[in-house]
Parts: sequence; C-alpha cells; structure tokens
Amino acid sequence: MTTLGILLVLVLLLVVFGLLFRLQIMTSIFSGSSSREIGVSNRVNAILFIIFMIVGGAAFAWSFIDNYDKMNPPIASVHGHATERMFWTTMIILGIVFTLTQILLFVYSYKYQHKEGRRAFFFPHNNKIEVIWTLIPAIVMAGLVFAGWKEWTRITGPAPKGSVVVEVMGKQFNWLVRYPGRDQKLGVVNYRLIDATNEFGFDLSDKNGIDDFVAPEIHVPKGHPVLLKIRSRDVLHAVYMPHFRVQMYAVPGMPTKFWFTPTKTTDEMRAQTGNPKFNYELACNQICGRGHFAMKLNIIVDEPDDYVAWYGQQKSFSEQNPDVLAGFKQKSDNLVDNETAASAAAVVPTAKASL
Repeated sequence: MTTLGILLVLVLLLVVFGLLFRLQIMTSIFSGSSSREIGVSNRVNAILFIIFMIVGGAAFAWSFIDNYDKMNPPIASVHGHATERMFWTTMIILGIVFTLTQILLFVYSYKYQHKEGRRAFFFPHNNKIEVIWTLIPAIVMAGLVFAGWKEWTRITGPAPKGSVVVEVMGKQFNWLVRYPGRDQKLGVVNYRLIDATNEFGFDLSDKNGIDDFVAPEIHVPKGHPVLLKIRSRDVLHAVYMPHFRVQMYAVPGMPTKFWFTPTKTTDEMRAQTGNPKFNYELACNQICGRGHFAMKLNIIVDEPDDYVAWYGQQKSFSEQNPDVLAGFKQKSDNLVDNETAASAAAVVPTAKASL
C-alpha cells in the first residue's frame, strides 16, 4: 500500500512539473522573449521521409509480389473472370492515385522543409481546382459502382432454371449442407425442431422435405449453374469460396443466396496446381467465435455423370432417421384423431336438435 502511494505521488509530481514547464514556454511566447532553434533535426526528418518512402515502397512491392499467388488462386467459375477484371480495374485506378499522392506527400515534405527566411504562400481557395478534384473522382467512382452493381445483381439475382440447389447453414462451429430430393424442392425447416439428431430442423410434416438429404461435403457438377441458399443458425458467418470468387454473408434470421457455374472439376484443378491433395473449400472468413478455425468444408466439383451417380447414392434424412419420421407421423395421426373427435362432438348436438 505504501509503495502504491509513493508511485502516485511521483506521477502527480511529474504532471505538475510538466504543466509548469508548458506554462513557462507559453509565457515566453506571449512576452516575445522566446526564440525557437530549428537546428539540423528538421533536415534529418526531411531526409527520413524520403528514406521511408523508398524503403516502405520497396517492402510493399516485395510483399505484393511474394503473396500474389496466395491472394489470387486460380479461377474456377464463369462469373469469376468478370469479378476478377472488375477487382483489378478498381485496384489499378486506386493504386495509381495512391502511388502519386504518397510520392507527392513525401517529396513535398522534403522539398518544402523549413528554411530561414522562406515563408509559406497563403492559398485560401480556388474554384477551378475544387471542381476538378471533385468531379473527376465522382465520375470514376460512379463508373466503378455501376459496373459493380451490374455484376452483383446478376450473380445474386434469380438463378437459371434447372440450377442445382444446395442449402448451406453455418453454425458454431461447422457447416451443414442440405440437398432437395428427386422432387427438386427443399422442404420446410423449423428452428424449434433442432436437436442433436435433427440439426437442420427438418419439418417432416411437409411432404417436400421427406426426400431431402444432408451431406458431409458439397458436391456440384461442372458446367451447371449452382444456387447456394445460405442461412445461419446462430451468429454471423461468411460463405467464402475463393476459387469460385464467391463471398456471401450467412446472417441470422435473413436467408441470402448466390449462384455460380463451376468450370473446372476437382481432378482438373489438382492437375493444374500439381497438388494431388488439392480440394476446393468453403471457409468462414468472419471471426465467428473461439472455434472459428473449424469452419471449413470441402467442395467436390464432379463431371456431370459422376455427380448424377453420387446424387443417386444419397439417402434421405427421413430414411436415415426413421424414428424422427415416425414421431411426425404420430403427431399427424393424433392431430387427425383430434380433428375427427372435434367434428363428431359438433355433429352430436345438431343431430339431437333435429330429433
């Protein structure tokens, strides 16, 4: 306790001395008795600006070149090429502006360092310059936004007819995948029905959900549109498929969607990358909790015939979990019996009255 008190006293003394020093300087300035010596430190700082620009620019260029392949994996979807063009067009425009402004910033800091006898020119306003540097960025930005909006509405709009439908649901801490059965219609799900067995919340009272099935990984056919229906069971996740240039948030309580067309099978990509263990992956790029590292799922792109064969081998959730289906049937039978009994109870008074 004594040590803490001594430390507090020392801190307060330092604060008081600092305030007295500042007060003395301000008094000297206002009385006109203070003169500031610039010395060599100003020139040293000006030179350091130039060194920082050169060394920092070189480090940035090296880092960019060294990590280019990691930042830009091979494209494996139709829309990915348009997205890539749009991204690099934006980066080139911004990169040129960024480079020019940074060079001017550091060079001007060196060129116009303080020197005795030189005064800065006061330049209050210029309408022409204001119009130029407002109008040009506005036009460029409008063009970039319009191009992005056009591409975004295309890939998030209605999917082509006959698209393969896959529902992906994120939860802490893995992904759940559901496919429609032979009727190609996903059944209703209800979060109140979620338990250790029925993780999706299948409502098997809906006939469209009887043939739906779940899968431990995503299978999609090459060259065929795929519609991703995306949901979250708890917190914000992100459906990120870098090779397909797919990025869409999984938002609790708000279904989202994204469609794309794969162009390279998993085997073709393994041959292209020279990695026999390569797999496309779905990863969550949001920090969704302590187990975020586990939010990864393999994606297998098959040839159309192989996809059909895989699809035909899958068993529906109701077939794999007959007890769950039986529970829904029992509830349905009880509901029918209750409705019949209620109808009979309503008919009896009417029959008595007619007698």
